[in-house]
Amino acid sequence: MLSIRNIVKQYAGHRALDDVSLEVESGKIFGLLGPNGAGKTSLIRIINQITAPDSGEVYFNGERLNQSHIDKIGYLPEERGLYKKMEIGEQMIYLALLKGLTRDEATKRLKVWFEKLEMETWWKKKIEELSKGMQQKAQFVATVLHEPDLIILDEPFSGFDPVNAEAIKEEILELNRKGATILFSTHRMESVEELCDSIALIHKSHKILDGRVKTIRNSYKNDTYLVEYTGEQLVFNGAQPFDIISEVAGEDNSHIIKLKLNNNSANDVLQYLIPKTRINMLQEVIPSVNEIFIEKVKQIS
Repeated sequence: MLSIRNIVKQYAGHRALDDVSLEVESGKIFGLLGPNGAGKTSLIRIINQITAPDSGEVYFNGERLNQSHIDKIGYLPEERGLYKKMEIGEQMIYLALLKGLTRDEATKRLKVWFEKLEMETWWKKKIEELSKGMQQKAQFVATVLHEPDLIILDEPFSGFDPVNAEAIKEEILELNRKGATILFSTHRMESVEELCDSIALIHKSHKILDGRVKTIRNSYKNDTYLVEYTGEQLVFNGAQPFDIISEVAGEDNSHIIKLKLNNNSANDVLQYLIPKTRINMLQEVIPSVNEIFIEKVKQIS
């Protein structure tokens, strides 16, 4: 759906994006990651045609990005932009009209969303009367009301308590199941692993990593395993087919060891340990997106 090719963006003496290219597949959820100041928001603003790149191109469904695509995009900015003095219901309708909906259709859809997110009593309230989390709910509805093909969410869970964060997460997944492509930027790495099909990591204006989440995590495996066994604590003398990284006592006379293979396989670990103790669990340690994120950023910082 979205093809970002060799984007460069310069602000005075600061280069925000330096030759950044990404491919966002139609119908998928794509996570845009990076530390503060990495260039994520600059890229999002270019996709939304708020600013233009100095060089490079963006294609939307095979067409060079142009104003006709604006109505097909929904954008939830990190810095919220609703009118504080305006009643919520009327404001939502006004924003929907700007996206091409009729008043009747906007009202019909709003009633569904307000009921779904327990906002029925908010119609006459003003934004300034709401908490940060409630304002975020209203802005989310404004973002998706016109049923855009591409939904861009910049820190969508900011300000939410766990219950409302879970509710919004489910709505994001439902929108995706109905065909929407989701591009979102977040610092909540657990959300990335739960939601994203693919990710890209931007740091210091450059893309330093991208691909499918599962593929990236598997590429960072390093033959490390967790083993839980029950019984007497084993004594290791260095002759075993692995190195011990750590060992902790578990419950019910169990022990959990973290080990790294020495050019051997998991089967070799089991063959060594089974005659000596009772094995409850053998599990490969696959780095989380958060661990990979920290490692890559540290390498370049």
